[in-house]
Amino acid sequence: MKLLVIGGVAAGMSAASKLKRVNKDAEVVVYEKGGFLSYGACGLPYYVSGENNDYTKMIARTQEQFTNMGIQTFLHHEVVKVVPDKKQVLVKDLKNNKLFIDQYDKLMISTGTSPIIPPFPGIQLSNIHGLKTLEDGIRLQEVASRPDIKDVVIVGGGYIGIEVAEAMLHLGKNVRVVELSDRILKTFDKEVTDLAEKELLNHGTKLNLGEKVETFLGQEKVEAVKTDQGTYKADLVLLSIGVKPATSFLDGSGIHLASNGAVIIDREMRTNIQDIYSAGDCAQVYHKVMEENTFIPLGTNANKCGRIAGANIAGSHQKYIGTLGSAAIKVCNLEMGRTGLSEEEAKNLAIDYTTVFVKSADHPGYYPNQTPIWIKLICEKRSRRILGAQSIGQKGAVLRIDVFAVAIHNNMTADELGMLDLCYAPPFAGVWDAVHIAANAVK
Repeated sequence: MKLLVIGGVAAGMSAASKLKRVNKDAEVVVYEKGGFLSYGACGLPYYVSGENNDYTKMIARTQEQFTNMGIQTFLHHEVVKVVPDKKQVLVKDLKNNKLFIDQYDKLMISTGTSPIIPPFPGIQLSNIHGLKTLEDGIRLQEVASRPDIKDVVIVGGGYIGIEVAEAMLHLGKNVRVVELSDRILKTFDKEVTDLAEKELLNHGTKLNLGEKVETFLGQEKVEAVKTDQGTYKADLVLLSIGVKPATSFLDGSGIHLASNGAVIIDREMRTNIQDIYSAGDCAQVYHKVMEENTFIPLGTNANKCGRIAGANIAGSHQKYIGTLGSAAIKVCNLEMGRTGLSEEEAKNLAIDYTTVFVKSADHPGYYPNQTPIWIKLICEKRSRRILGAQSIGQKGAVLRIDVFAVAIHNNMTADELGMLDLCYAPPFAGVWDAVHIAANAVK
């Protein structure tokens, strides 16, 4: 059997590695458009900030290691067309500008996402960057570390934008975030993002919310960002407006795509066409609470679903139990975590829900350095089943979200969680932990 893998970062290499472990005789060929394989892109902001000064630490396995496993990998090779009827792909060797055809028995599509870059006037000016690939991170780190780069404008207040804002604060830059929406980090609810915004402001970040970028100004290098409300000096701009599935090469292939371009798959990672699988940020993923497919581009989903795809390509019929959209972010001295449904998602699904938002603490006040933790719960009103949880605090907030993730995964009610036997010792938690306090506050 010959497996072709399109995209060699998270899901693709997880599938390739799993297949090779299960079936040592399988021929596995990987085509990767970029210059690196199997790296942790979530670590890029911390490389840009200098907190990690070696980008190779983000690489899980090198090309040489994959070769030793019997997996053939080709960097700087882009698949530009898939022809399922002939079980062929058209590949472009980007370094030599040559096209060739390759055959497959099974195909894995794991091309991830592409950054959304609107055609702003001035977009071609230098020092306007994105942060999607390892190559992007290396370039951005080189520019950001220069002493002449002082004023940084970040367009977009999502995860990457806020992580890079913190990275630039760490480097001593003047940081401004311009966000079209009325608040940052919209996967969290307003009670939580209000606290995150206050933290950024306290650290000197300028937040321009509800503003629309119109143009970038400058001669050769960017010098300013003009919005519908003002013009702001900029030596460096980071664009983090959002991402879209990198699936345009599938046009005309017959592979079913969602309205946003994500590959539609079942819980076994199969597409509508036999012998073609997909997983990762380019594909939809099954949501355990929503009980339907959705688009949640997270490395956690990509690695799990890639592993399942590899097993199923080898002949298994494993099903993904489903994502909860669990995610976390550090915002200066605060940590934020979320899992399950947000209040907005519960509302959009027409669920009869109730919420609580409580302030607790990471441990008792009689032990030194107590810090507050805020927790929001979204619960089904009739059954009191926990549907979603969000938390923010200086320490202990994110790992408590993992407790809520387990509870949601197992359909626990607030009443059950409120009496769960959790660890207690004054350095770590109270006899009633913040998790208990939030769960017992549900009415």
